[in-house]
Amino acid sequence: MHIPQTTTDALDLERFAPALEAALQPSPDYDVSRWLYVPNTYSEYRYILGTRGEKPLICIGINPSTAAPDALDPTLKSVERIARANGYDSFLMFNVYAQRATRPDDMEPVCNRQLHDENRQAFRYLLSLSPKPAVWAAWGNIIEKRGYLMDCVRDFLADGEAVGARWYTAGPLLKSGHPHHPLYLRKDTQLLPFEIAAYLRAHP
Repeated sequence: MHIPQTTTDALDLERFAPALEAALQPSPDYDVSRWLYVPNTYSEYRYILGTRGEKPLICIGINPSTAAPDALDPTLKSVERIARANGYDSFLMFNVYAQRATRPDDMEPVCNRQLHDENRQAFRYLLSLSPKPAVWAAWGNIIEKRGYLMDCVRDFLADGEAVGARWYTAGPLLKSGHPHHPLYLRKDTQLLPFEIAAYLRAHP
């Protein structure tokens, strides 16, 4: 369980670029040839957690919980299984908002623009790892927990459009119109094309 100890504007945030540089260096804690973990130590926020490969699937959840290299939580284990079932050799877990909170109700009530901007840099980096980036929208109804979350997604759509990213959802959409959260999906659930621009128009 991770309960935020403070709002992120009270933290000395590590910017994405130097955090990535550190994460690419050898670590005594995990195999950096297998894992991408930014920042590379456990903190109140996380930009990226994933595995390395030639054909990665970018998965976007709402916000990080306690997962770390070699210590995936049930959601991340499901993400890894579904990525492999759909022909990807690796997964890159990203989140709409980077603040760690096991319970989404504990997320801060106001968006920290600096944290979002650094998180956006992380997303652009992930997009750069593939000639045709594949992005799996996987945030479920949890996106309704905070009003700023949908605005964050709009920024990620713009970043994805700039490089021709293809968006997917795992199985049909929920009755609410939101894409499924990975946790309770079958391990062989197939990814389907996701018209994210139309989705955002329907959820202003």
